[in-house]
Amino acid sequence: MTTPDADTGDKASVTVRCQVNASIGVTFCDRFSFDADSVHYAVELRAPGLTARVNEVVAWIWDSDLTTFLEELAADYRGWDGERSWQTNDRDLTVSAVFRSRGHVGLTWALRPWTQDAGGWGASVTTWLEAGEQMTSLAADVRAFLAEEHQ
Repeated sequence: MTTPDADTGDKASVTVRCQVNASIGVTFCDRFSFDADSVHYAVELRAPGLTARVNEVVAWIWDSDLTTFLEELAADYRGWDGERSWQTNDRDLTVSAVFRSRGHVGLTWALRPWTQDAGGWGASVTTWLEAGEQMTSLAADVRAFLAEEHQ
């Protein structure tokens, strides 16, 4: 289930909560932009015993868009075989999707900043959503979050 949130200070954010365990989630927040070519934002992962955050994930206008990936998953609500994945150009955010019986999509959100540096780290959580309405809502919420800065 997704929730477009309004933080104090009127900063937009989107939270994805796992349908199976609401203590597992992903939040997109702290969006900003330097120019018309990119949007920068933070991604936070939460699960029991885990909190991880990357402060500056970058979405470039010429890259394959996260919202397009999520919209394609939502459009295929009847399911697919195998795993589908998407990643940012810098590979600091990766999303993998699998379809399971009874119309549920497992989205594994992985953060791996500084992949080329010594001492890099990685963390991931998996959220389960309904293939139809919840995936459509997630795609719309993420699209609105990423596009708001350019309006």
